[in-house]
Amino acid sequence: MSDRESNSLGRMLALVLRHAPEKFNVEMDINGWVNARELSENIAKQRRHYHWLRGWHFAAIASADDKGRYQVEGDMLRATYGHSIELELDLPTDDIPEALYWPCEPDQVPTIKELGITAGDRKHVHLSKSISNAMEAGHVRISRPAILEVDTVRAIADGHVIYRAGKTVYLVDEMPGEYLYQIEDDDPMVLEIIAQWELAEAEEE
Repeated sequence: MSDRESNSLGRMLALVLRHAPEKFNVEMDINGWVNARELSENIAKQRRHYHWLRGWHFAAIASADDKGRYQVEGDMLRATYGHSIELELDLPTDDIPEALYWPCEPDQVPTIKELGITAGDRKHVHLSKSISNAMEAGHVRISRPAILEVDTVRAIADGHVIYRAGKTVYLVDEMPGEYLYQIEDDDPMVLEIIAQWELAEAEEE
């Protein structure tokens, strides 16, 4: 399997497991699991150039994902986060860090601290394990994201359920503003990451 084929199959896997199992007529259970063999066979039927595809190819891609975006149990696969479809993810709720982090546009901080974080197009709010994880997640769409810290100890004590998803990602249905605190712009971790970005940007010019 070439890198191009691996990347293409990785995109298909994300599409099926997170958004559209019907794309390849794959049956998905209420917890998000699909059969890797069924998925490979259905893709091979629709796209003849993947006639060689087998379920273990998808299992290998999912197992090798360094962000923990997928879970493999025997012949079954599922995405652990990023869904736009309605599921009942039975993810673990133990070992939640005392603080988690979420990126946003700097000018949105006052509003979010007042109204809280909601899932939007996704089914869950995605929180990050560290400031650096949140910075990188936010940088995908925001040049210099502001970072909000979530007081998970108080939130959980008040009944908010937080799930462990990927290696650095945690999910919650919503997070009210009373548990949110802004990380200052001069925080050492924030400054270090921005310095790295600026160096990379300068090298690209």
